[in-house]
Amino acid sequence: MSGQQTDGDPSGGPGGGPGGGPGGATDGDTDATTNGQPTDGGPSSDTDTGGTELPELPESSRVPRLSHRQWENSIRDLLLLDQTIGKSSLFIGDPISGGYDNNSEKLVVSATLWTDYQRAAEEIAEQVIADAELVALLVPSEGDSDARGRGFIESFGPRAYRRPLTPEEIERHMQVFHEGAALGGGDPVLEGVRVVLQTFLQSPYFLYRVELSDAPDEDGNVPLDGYEVATKLSYMLWDTMPDEELFEAAKGGALESVAGIEAQAARMLDDQRAHDMVASFHFQTLKVDSYSKINKNADKFPEFAEPMRDMMVRETMMFVDDVVFEHELGDVATLLAAPYSFVNSTLAPLYGAQGEFSDQHVKTDLDPSQRAGVLTQLGFLAANASSTQNDPIHRGVFLNLQILCTGLPPPPNNVPPPPPPMEGESLRELIDRHTGVGTCGEACHGYLINPLGFAMEQYDPLGRWQTMDAGKPVDASGSFNFVQGKQSFDGGVQLAKLISGSDEAHRCYVSHLLEYGYGRVPRLQDNAEIKRLAEGSRDGMYSIKELIVELTTSDAFRFRAPVEE
Repeated sequence: MSGQQTDGDPSGGPGGGPGGGPGGATDGDTDATTNGQPTDGGPSSDTDTGGTELPELPESSRVPRLSHRQWENSIRDLLLLDQTIGKSSLFIGDPISGGYDNNSEKLVVSATLWTDYQRAAEEIAEQVIADAELVALLVPSEGDSDARGRGFIESFGPRAYRRPLTPEEIERHMQVFHEGAALGGGDPVLEGVRVVLQTFLQSPYFLYRVELSDAPDEDGNVPLDGYEVATKLSYMLWDTMPDEELFEAAKGGALESVAGIEAQAARMLDDQRAHDMVASFHFQTLKVDSYSKINKNADKFPEFAEPMRDMMVRETMMFVDDVVFEHELGDVATLLAAPYSFVNSTLAPLYGAQGEFSDQHVKTDLDPSQRAGVLTQLGFLAANASSTQNDPIHRGVFLNLQILCTGLPPPPNNVPPPPPPMEGESLRELIDRHTGVGTCGEACHGYLINPLGFAMEQYDPLGRWQTMDAGKPVDASGSFNFVQGKQSFDGGVQLAKLISGSDEAHRCYVSHLLEYGYGRVPRLQDNAEIKRLAEGSRDGMYSIKELIVELTTSDAFRFRAPVEE
């Protein structure tokens, strides 16, 4: 809004959002974590804090910023468009490393991003007033200039801020409308709407999910009002603003009860936008983006072609969606151990699948003695292998970090690569000689990384089943110390089934889900809820959809810890 309205919002300029402005979304604890779990104990630990009394609820930001995806979706729905406009692709990227891309503790507004927001707001406002159909949808056509301007503010504003406007806010926005209308150069009403729209889209109340509630209840916690709960629900489950039904539920008080929230969450999970959210969570948790880097030596693997990368991504994401939304059980154990997938004519031969296949991926039963769940699918196996040979170390590290949340320490600097193999030496023998029991890597590799990685030695660098290595039978046996005790296995299928029933895998999954759903890393106060949900998941009480609903009805979702001034 160069030269017109310099403040990003009538109630607070671009440098000062609510509670600290664009840099203010830092109320939450930013202690380092290990794989999405608290470093001082984690979900699998007791909550003993050495005599220090913890508040009942974890701290959380009152002003989490919208991610770029959430901003894009919100613009689409706010303007009643059929599709996103793509302007966030020009925003400076967020500095996300390690966790999820909606981590509120890392989503800040830099000077560059503020300029991006300002430019986008100006361009969108110009496009809106130039589009007669959009104007007809958003701006009242009856009445004088003031009536039309006020009608726009009173209808558009509550949707932009995701709550009712106060009378003072309406009047301040009317002042902005009058200033815009006085600029000249076109229809005064549309010029006023243009400047008001720019103001809304640059407001902290649009760019952040602002929680204004601050009155503690008798237990000392701050209950969120219905509009704040509606907003948390919509951005957790849909990555966008609330729809009209959520706004009505908030207005009518339905979101002040657990039952009301549960009913809305269940409804929202039946929407395609929930499928998109589930896909995004698993895409990041399973690091499916690494599939785009798969490359194989042409001499050793002439079957490999670059289009397989996208096919493997599609396979994994179709499998995830089917498990969560279509499978009878739809639980974590199914995700980790079900012997089926979605393959086409290119991928089917790599599985040894029989039948007629086309270019389209179709649900296909696989050999249950060779395949069990997402970790025995081609994408994971091929992405965690080099261009010429398997990589049991990276496969083992992934299983420890992403699936079991073991919490491995970072590797030391300047780790030498494995030595060349000796004649007739299998890859397992080579890795054991370099990092196994009796070497300097014994602590992590000998007992944590290598055993899990070796279980996947029955799958070659392209993910195909193999029985021989260096002229000798593949040895995929091993053991691992789970919480339930030391468990032995022989091969990826047996390991997948052990993992699918382990305490660690269910706690790890729930911890990841909480981190993504709440947009923050788990805290010590989350341990009890993580433990409860993980036990229910392990025992078959909760499907993945039910875990999501449970997270929306918890105290940590419905309340906020009071922040001491």
